[in-house]
Amino acid sequence: MSTHKKERFEEILKHLAAEYLSKESNRKSMITVTRVSSNDKGNLATVYFTVLPEDQEEAALDFIKRKRSDFRAHVKYNARLMRIPFFDFEIDRGEKARQKIDAAMSR
Repeated sequence: MSTHKKERFEEILKHLAAEYLSKESNRKSMITVTRVSSNDKGNLATVYFTVLPEDQEEAALDFIKRKRSDFRAHVKYNARLMRIPFFDFEIDRGEKARQKIDAAMSR
C-alpha cells in the first residue's frame, strides 16, 4: 500500500473509531482517538486513544476490547474499503507523555 493510501486509510479508520466511540461510550469518561496505525497489507489496525479521567483508562480499554467485533461491523457498514482490518485498541502512552512534558514546560 502506498504511503498516501495508507495515510488516507488510517484517517478513515480514525474518524470511524471516534464516531463509534462517541455513540457507544457510557459518558463516564471522555475517550479521544489520537491515531490509527495499520500494517502494510491493511489487514491489521491498532486504534490508539486517551481517556479522561485517567482512572477510567482500564475500564475504557476493557469496554472497547469487548466491542471490537461491533466496531468492525460499523466500519464495514460505513466505509467503502476493499479490506476490513481486524482491530486492536491501545491506550496512547506517547500522547500521555507529550501532555506531561507540555504541562511541565508551561510552568
